[in-house]
Amino acid sequence: MKNESALNACLLLLLFQVFAFGDSFADNWPQWRGPDATGVSRIANPPVEWSEDKNIKWKVAIEGRGTSTPIIWNEKVFILTAINTGVKDPSIPDPEDQPKTNFFDIKLPNAQHAFIVVCLDRNTGKELWRQVAATKIPHEGAHNDNDFASSSPTTDGQRLYCWFGSAGMFCYDLDGRKLWERDLGEAKVGSSLGEGCSPVLHDGKLVIVRDHAGQSTIEVLDATTGNTLWKRERDEGNAWATPRVIQHSGKTQVITAASGAVRSYDLESGEIIWQCSGLTGNVIPCPVVDGDYVICMSGYEGYAAMAIPLTETGDTSASEKILWKQDRGTPYIPSPLLYDGLLYYNQSNQSILTCLDSKTGEVVFGPERLGQLSNIYASPVGAAGRVYIVGRNGTTMVLDRSPQCKVLATNELDERFDASPALAGKQLFLRGATYLYCIEKN
Repeated sequence: MKNESALNACLLLLLFQVFAFGDSFADNWPQWRGPDATGVSRIANPPVEWSEDKNIKWKVAIEGRGTSTPIIWNEKVFILTAINTGVKDPSIPDPEDQPKTNFFDIKLPNAQHAFIVVCLDRNTGKELWRQVAATKIPHEGAHNDNDFASSSPTTDGQRLYCWFGSAGMFCYDLDGRKLWERDLGEAKVGSSLGEGCSPVLHDGKLVIVRDHAGQSTIEVLDATTGNTLWKRERDEGNAWATPRVIQHSGKTQVITAASGAVRSYDLESGEIIWQCSGLTGNVIPCPVVDGDYVICMSGYEGYAAMAIPLTETGDTSASEKILWKQDRGTPYIPSPLLYDGLLYYNQSNQSILTCLDSKTGEVVFGPERLGQLSNIYASPVGAAGRVYIVGRNGTTMVLDRSPQCKVLATNELDERFDASPALAGKQLFLRGATYLYCIEKN
């Protein structure tokens, strides 16, 4: 009887959670690339058309710089930014007085930056709280198209995890109270291009991959305390691909994409389950899982895409079980969109779109030039049978999710967009260089 009563209590608690949070869980964008890490929201239904004068629910300026994706949980929107305070270290020359040290002429910062977490009301855009996670001078510069707040936060509905790279990892409750913080050391990114891989949360564990010109690592933290559960060194150079965590073949696999190899780690032990080479340099697109395969791609110094089995062990590089490969038109910065068997991606950072059958790797359409877009840094998203592709020039094209490249609308805003969109409910969130837009049909 005692065990039966305990079981009934657990069932009641579960039912309460389902009724209390079921709709809200489905209605959120809790991490980079959305609820399923594919770029798709299953229940969102954002507008098809908008402009500066149409279907803008609110628009607020975000001080500082950041290209991380907004994260939505229930009635709150979370966003990261880094603000140059102007407080200088006189021992470091001004950037304009420093000699050229790399190809991109990226200089060492000499001013303190405030690394800030901002929470906004989802319905009004009003700021609810902000926390200064850290104030420090960045130890390295960043590419002009990058910044010091480019990693997207993530949440489990109770805690918010904010990763500022070399400035630290910070955990808050959703009302802004700091729960813990960790200094995980400084990365040494080749050519000082800046950091950008986002943390991934799974089953109470926080996964952080740091591939750079120093000693690259993968580290897993206890999400409640921030304590390290395990850490492994990686033989990789610069890469920015956010990992994908998936339960498959009896284990929870952490899949990391990089130039040396795509690797699957056991989330519990940190041991490598399988690995597969074949990507090109500077890997940025994150993996997407389709059934028994993970699709990984890259688009710098060549093009590569491949569908790798999740069922194997060891080195699968030469395996005949690799489902398909492609060597044309893959993205450099944006991640692909996997939407019910259709895989959408652009070539390099250009507005040239290809759609594949994710099961076979065969081209459905493309390469198709999207003439009204400029270069693309933001990753595409999908909802309600539509695909949203955002250009750096402020233009967003909305396509029908279909075997044809059918444009439904072309929308323009007075902004530059490098951050990827977020979808929740009837809303689309677009973060520009200056403003965050909440787009909803009036």
